[in-house]
Amino acid sequence: MKSVYVFAKAQISAFSGGLLDYGVMILCTELLHIHYTISIAIGGVTGAVVNFCINRYWTFNAKGPSAQHHVGKQLIKFIFVVAGSICLKSSGTYLFTTWTRLDYKLSRIVVDLIVSFGFNYTLQKYWVFRQSPAMKQSQG
Repeated sequence: MKSVYVFAKAQISAFSGGLLDYGVMILCTELLHIHYTISIAIGGVTGAVVNFCINRYWTFNAKGPSAQHHVGKQLIKFIFVVAGSICLKSSGTYLFTTWTRLDYKLSRIVVDLIVSFGFNYTLQKYWVFRQSPAMKQSQG
């Protein structure tokens, strides 16, 4: 049951960061006339900051004195996940848009769902914010 609760919280976090990410992508593409693949990267970085903070302190409960010294490691791991996610989303959206002739905004949503569930959540839960047995025990 706890894993369902954590998964739900992770999806709320992803949705929050994703809304910001998607909004920045639209703003950069439509108003600033930046190619959508570059706009995805700009939005991805913006959304990642929000997502990291929510996941660290709320979703995966990686806070407190015992977890404080892990923030640097978590941030480095998170940066690798975000970089991979941005590459997958940008290239996936480009390919999906090219193959299907859908608007990039719709293609992006399809690709985001696949990347979010199959890549981001898995790596964040089991690698970035994985808690050691000692950390789990100290949280009670």
